Amino acid sequence: MRVAIPAYSGRISPVFDAAGHLLVIEIVNGRELGRNALVMQAPESLRRARWVAGLGVNVLICGAISWPLAALLGSAGVSVISRKCGPVEEVLRAFMSGGLSEDAFVMPGCRGGRRGKRGGRRGGRPDFNR
Repeated sequence: MRVAIPAYSGRISPVFDAAGHLLVIEIVNGRELGRNALVMQAPESLRRARWVAGLGVNVLICGAISWPLAALLGSAGVSVISRKCGPVEEVLRAFMSGGLSEDAFVMPGCRGGRRGKRGGRRGGRPDFNR
């Protein structure tokens, strides 16, 4: 399995769409076999999604990500685990041990699963009748 994490100064980059570096880790039978630090290619969403998928990435662990880019990655076979933050090494250890769902790795302001609930519907105008 290949896991990708956008990294900046040893931490998960806050926004995948604008990240400049990507760490790709090869994991087999729960053990890390190797890693590559890459300069992020293609700032445009479709090209970025194709580039990441072309690396053979199975899982992307990231901070914020636009829903169009997340959808493009998903359609290319990349599972996206978003709204995560923290030191890359700690997040990677948590992922490998099954503990990534802990609140310690959730981006501030993203707790409670209320994404898309404030002000309007995703992709539409605000619904002021609620």
